[in-house]
Amino acid sequence: MPRKTRSFALTTVVLSVLLIAALMPWSTHAIAALKLSSLDYQFKVDGTLRETGSMNESSSPYWWLNSGGALILDNGIGMTYQGTVPTIDRWRGLYANNNPTDTDNGTHPQNLFRLVSRSTWENVRAEASYKITRDNFSSSPNRNASNGLLLMSRYKDGNTLYYAGVRVDGTAVIKKKHNGTYTTLAQKKLYAGSYSDGGTTNLLPHGSWLSLRSETVTNGDGSVTVRLYVKNPGESSFSKVLEARDSSNPITGSGHIGIRTDFMDVQFDNVKATKI
Repeated sequence: MPRKTRSFALTTVVLSVLLIAALMPWSTHAIAALKLSSLDYQFKVDGTLRETGSMNESSSPYWWLNSGGALILDNGIGMTYQGTVPTIDRWRGLYANNNPTDTDNGTHPQNLFRLVSRSTWENVRAEASYKITRDNFSSSPNRNASNGLLLMSRYKDGNTLYYAGVRVDGTAVIKKKHNGTYTTLAQKKLYAGSYSDGGTTNLLPHGSWLSLRSETVTNGDGSVTVRLYVKNPGESSFSKVLEARDSSNPITGSGHIGIRTDFMDVQFDNVKATKI
């Protein structure tokens, strides 16, 4: 797919941001300072966002692809790489050299997909729709029950953030990663079936849209509440499935939001964030 410049369009932002956008060319440093009150991202313009080593290097004013090689926009849908990455793709070679275990010798950089907003949010409702198109049943020891479709919030860096989403073992989960250490704050079985690490089972819905919504709010006593809502394929509304209150060294202040997927080819739509 040919790469296009300025391929990322925000459909709903505060008016002041729209005025700035109309009056000045995009500067990565200027964009990083912008504060949004809402975001409704619909992947309307075809193109490709490439992974970069830092947020300031990203060609998108709204997103930083931290891992996964590429975010592809095609016909109103965002997606990871789909299938085996061509030999000539530079990310195949880079991942083959730097992380062959998790990416099947570089053929599936999308096994480690991490998309992070450039805007920061404190009390926020985040939402995204996911469609699993293929599983990559890698031999990596990191392919396990904790993999899944996840929303990120209060993202300070790759070592400190909250996760909320659904796992390949059929459970819903809210987790905290603080200074590199994971803590499960809430978890329950959501999809029927049995799962074993290293097998060829993914209990999540495939081939249809599954929507996730998370709410992350700092309470008056300094604790943080994270809620997870799910809208399964064929359902018309979200249902709350988990809520957790983090009072042990909670992650406070503003942070980035984002999307994480593991060892799957996935499509995305309707990525939203609202200040609450």
